[in-house]
Formats: sequence, structure tokens, C-alpha cells
Amino acid sequence: MTTTLSSTDLRADILALKKERNAVILAHNYQIAEIQEIADYVGDSLGLAFRAQETDADVIAFCGVHFMAETAKMINPEKTVVLPDANAGCSLEDSCPAEDLGAFLEQNKEKNYYVITYINSSAAVKALSDVICTSGNAVRIVEAAPEDRPILFVPDQNLGAWVSQQTGREMDFWNGNCYVHVEFTRDSIQRIKDEHPDAVTVAHPECTTAVRLLADVVCSTEKMVDFCKETESQNIIVVTEANMLHRLRREVPDKNLIPGPTDNCACAECRYMMMNTMEKLYLCLRDLSPQVQLDETTRERAKAPIMKMLELSK
Repeated sequence: MTTTLSSTDLRADILALKKERNAVILAHNYQIAEIQEIADYVGDSLGLAFRAQETDADVIAFCGVHFMAETAKMINPEKTVVLPDANAGCSLEDSCPAEDLGAFLEQNKEKNYYVITYINSSAAVKALSDVICTSGNAVRIVEAAPEDRPILFVPDQNLGAWVSQQTGREMDFWNGNCYVHVEFTRDSIQRIKDEHPDAVTVAHPECTTAVRLLADVVCSTEKMVDFCKETESQNIIVVTEANMLHRLRREVPDKNLIPGPTDNCACAECRYMMMNTMEKLYLCLRDLSPQVQLDETTRERAKAPIMKMLELSK
């Protein structure tokens, strides 16, 4: 007979294992509420990786998707990095295999592309890049790009288009997108705006142009926290993955936060982020598996454009 642990038992066992393993638990903003609440830090992928670097933890349990755990390993090579579900991927990462990007760059060698790669990508793709960006600093990174080389923005064409509009820089875009953010449509967001005419709307730049045009502010998840705290509006429509609202409601309890709907449902959840559960978090700490491993050559090549991003972001 199989005994299922209660959520209370799981929480206690996870905390005991965390202490035993000298682990730090990181949770991306799109993780389920239970994982966010047990995590040491909640935030975006790059910020979490550097948070882990500031600790004396031996083990990083990264509750997010695979490329995020890879990034943590790049920055913390001496630490053991585990994630609850090795199959937790990302449609953006999947849209740009390293072999395809490498072949494209080889076929267009004469163009001498300056490759700006969104952090939502594999280590192997980062290793082919000139510089990395996040949704929060993409405008700054594109503004700092050399004027004498054409830019290839990889892999999110929606973020790339938004950055191009903000900077006036022409770029070529990889044909990739976040399947969650493209589920929001002009009609679905207009309907929720009509229901809440006094609300302001904040949207992630991974959304399509039609949705971004309906937003009062377009920004990264971290900047959404600041916006929701600072806006005078009591009603805020939040157009990004639905679990972000859990963090926002914890940090901005006095505002009415309304999830942006899609045409098919009242909110949008990432099926990859939802693959992580409390049970899987317990098991990955217990077994120290699945682990993220990177060969040193790839790790160093992938880390270099991240460090260049940090230098350009100062």
C-alpha cells in the first residue's frame, strides 16, 4: 500500500532535507504557490542564479525550467544544481536548437551577425552568442550593440520586435516565441479591459504586438513588482503567466490584481513550469537528482556573453 505524504509533511521533509544538504531553494516567479512559499528566493532566472552565488549553499534546487538551472550551473560551477523535473523545458529554448543556430550563422558568415540572445535559451546557444539579455535589460543591450554589424536577435521574435521599437535599431529575428504569452490575444485582453475600465494593464514583452499595444506598461516580471507597488491604480490587469500573481499578491496585498485571460481560459499557466511539484522537489533534494551537468568548454563559452551583458548593463 502506498502512503501519500500530506502537504504539511512534504513541507517539513523538504525543509529538513534542505538543512541536511546545505541547499538553497530557488523558485521562478511562474512556479506554483506552494513552491514559491517554501523557496529561499523567488524571482527571475538570472537574478536567482546570482542569488545562489551569494550563499554558502552546497546544493542549488532550482524550481523552474531546464535552461534556468543551466544558467545557475554556469555561474555556480562548484555547486551541485538539481531541478525537480528534468523534462521541464521551454518553448523558446526548443525553438532554437544550437545546431540550427550554428548552421544559420555558418550559412550567413558574410553578414557577421552580432548575436544577441535572450536568456531563455540553452547553454549551447548562449555559447554561440555575442551577448545575452533579459527582458529587463534587452533595450540597454541592443542600444550598446555595435553600429557596424547587423543584429540577430535570438530566439524571441516578440521581445525582439518590442526592443526594436524602443530603440529604433533594425534587427533580424529568430522565429521563436513563448507559447504562453502568445495565447493572450487582442480580443481576450480587450474583453477584460472592458470589464474593468478603471484598471491599468501591465504586459510582458513576450506578448504579441497586438497585446502590447493595449498595455499601459510593458516590462519584465521583476519590474512588474515595482509597477504594481507604485501605481496609484487599485485595479491592475497582469498579462503574463498566471503564477506571477501569487508573488504579486504577497508583495502588493492592497491592490486588486486581475489575471490576463486567453481566448480559452481565465488565465495562462505554463505547462513546463507546472511540471515541478512539491513531491518532485522533495525527491530531487533526497536523491540529488536530476542534476545539471555542463562540460567546462561549453560552460565557459556560455558564461562569457552573460558576463558581457553584466558589464554593458552597468
